[in-house]
This record gives sequence, C-alpha cells and structure tokens, in this order.
Amino acid sequence: MPILNITTNVPDDVVTNSDTLKLLSKAVTDGVGKPEQYVLVTLNAGKSVMFGGTEAPAAYGELLSIGAIGGEKNKSFHDMARSDVGWKGSTF
Repeated sequence: MPILNITTNVPDDVVTNSDTLKLLSKAVTDGVGKPEQYVLVTLNAGKSVMFGGTEAPAAYGELLSIGAIGGEKNKSFHDMARSDVGWKGSTF
C-alpha cells in the first residue's frame, strides 16, 4: 500500500486540494507501479515548516510502500515490511 504524506507551509487556499491530490495519487501509481486503489495520499497545507533557516514556501514529503522502493530500485528508500501495514483488519 503506497502512502505519500506531504506537509507544506503553503496556505491551504493556495493549494487546490482535489486537483493536487489526484495528480499526486497518479504520480505515486506511475512511480511505484501499484494499482491506484491502494494508494493513500495526504496533503497537510498551511503547517509550520522551516527549511534552511527560512520560512519561504517549502514542503516535506514521505513515501512509504511495500516492495516497490528500496533495495536495488532506489538505495535511498526503504521497503516497509508487509507485517507492518494494516489492511481490512489484517496485514499484507
């Protein structure tokens, strides 16, 4: 189950949530090759974010997935264990 969490200091009224969420969901689907029905995207706008000592517009993203990142696919990411992800009252 791919999960993309994005936190940004850009105000909520500036980010078009529905359109942005759709684009992000599609990008995750294309990027990890998993069906979109399993993709979860959160967009937390208007949050306190400071990067490089400034509060200029910035965002932090976190991508989690089972078996589609990490290892040989991308050395800077880590796969989640199937037993660590809940789904419909059980785990993957």
